[in-house]
Amino acid sequence: MSIAKSAASAPKVLVVDDDSDIVELLEYNLIKEGYSVVTASNGKKAIEIAKTFIPDLILLDIMMPQLDGIETGRILRSNPEIKNTYILFLTARSEEYSEVAAFDVGADDYITKPIKPRALMSRINALFRREAQKAESGDQIDILDLTINRKNYTVTQGSEKSVVLPKKEFELLFFLAQTPNKVFNRDELLQKIWGADIYVLERTVDVHIRKLREKLGDRYIKTLKGVGYMFSNEQE
Repeated sequence: MSIAKSAASAPKVLVVDDDSDIVELLEYNLIKEGYSVVTASNGKKAIEIAKTFIPDLILLDIMMPQLDGIETGRILRSNPEIKNTYILFLTARSEEYSEVAAFDVGADDYITKPIKPRALMSRINALFRREAQKAESGDQIDILDLTINRKNYTVTQGSEKSVVLPKKEFELLFFLAQTPNKVFNRDELLQKIWGADIYVLERTVDVHIRKLREKLGDRYIKTLKGVGYMFSNEQE
């Protein structure tokens, strides 16, 4: 593990990869961009470091000893303190099932190796720019029995139940709830939630919708077969 000194206000990045050359390359370019960087060589170390470092972004390899990246991502996402952390998978695996598995555990992006440092830094910077813009226009939606607060990324269901959602699931819920009863197709949702500069499978939207329904119930997000999804504000 290595820790790079940086400004206290710099976004914090945890780099997890068992290839020391890749770690060194990523660490150098991230520090150059002004990020505070911590590195780990395997998933178990990453989980321990994340508990105290609380990164804003995790760059995570899939094929690693001791604990693979998918399982590492699953465990990381179960920690409420890092539910809003971005997770970007960097991997040599390009099979569709690996990408689907990554998004199923809460990935925000999936990038195949070999890594192009300038392109990667551009994508990372774009993530944080969008985050800053959302924070500036923070708002709250009260709809049915849900209170969805974008200022602190909280969802309250009923009078007391707090629902913990990873960042992308939250953003998808907030976006749909902003315009209830309006149907959005997968392409529109990918553009609005993931952005034009990030390529992900259309199936990623289905995965996130399924996870929202598992946590909130089926009453809120409806499927219009062959068209897309909408937030329904109809009372039961």
